[in-house]
Amino acid sequence: MRVYVNGTVLPAEQASVSVLDHGFLYGIGLFETLRVYDRRLFLWETHYARLCSGLLALRIAPAWTSEELAEAVMRTVDANGLRDAYVRLSVTAGPEGVGLVADGYSRPSLFIFAKPVAPLADPPLPKRLQTLSLARQTAEGHQRFKSHNYLNNALAKQEVGARMDVEGLFLTHDGYLAEGIVSNLFWMKDGCLFTPSLETGILDGVTRQHVLFLAKRMGMSVEEGKYRPEVLREAEEVFVTNSVQEIVPVQEIDDHLVISTYGVHTRQLHLAYRESVAISE
Repeated sequence: MRVYVNGTVLPAEQASVSVLDHGFLYGIGLFETLRVYDRRLFLWETHYARLCSGLLALRIAPAWTSEELAEAVMRTVDANGLRDAYVRLSVTAGPEGVGLVADGYSRPSLFIFAKPVAPLADPPLPKRLQTLSLARQTAEGHQRFKSHNYLNNALAKQEVGARMDVEGLFLTHDGYLAEGIVSNLFWMKDGCLFTPSLETGILDGVTRQHVLFLAKRMGMSVEEGKYRPEVLREAEEVFVTNSVQEIVPVQEIDDHLVISTYGVHTRQLHLAYRESVAISE
């Protein structure tokens, strides 16, 4: 793998980050996980907007325009000989030394990784949800950032293990549905699409936003709120979303079978998602 490090693309084995970088010392950094389809960035402006919002909140001076970052991403994709890619773009606070900073960060570092993705199954392979004993941490600030503070997720992955067909399901500290370890949660009941609201402290996923947009455009009723786990037992369809796996149906939750795996509404949303990818290409 070849990675992008502050303007230079080089073999991953030669890449390094300063031990004085506050991304390393204190986890002060943000990342975006995105898809490239046939050398085209998907939902790039939404990813860039979320990144900039987080940088502003963390007082990290934005050093790159949307066009400059997009160009750096494609440079990395091309250096790895890819047309379809999983991309991780990371911005850290930069090498500020030991000790917290009060006035913000003016020398951020940029790292970009690109790796191949396997063709997605059609229909997508379903997953099982396993409710975690570990609660979802509250957001570090006024909202949840896609930040380098990832210990909650790492511990959750250790809890569920390495099986690729299992996704851990976080509850909030007060027992409401939150999100998956690397996904957002949706379900259908009586023709209405439900998902936990941002008030639960979940990440406002880019794919989550796009699915909500597609559902409303298709005329579906949509409701966001705070829900107890019991509602999933009555759900007719359940699915999770993220930028790499797109829309993934759920067939089982804690040994309880979902009424319909990849049901009609999930299929409609999946088709609409695939159409939006095709248009972007």
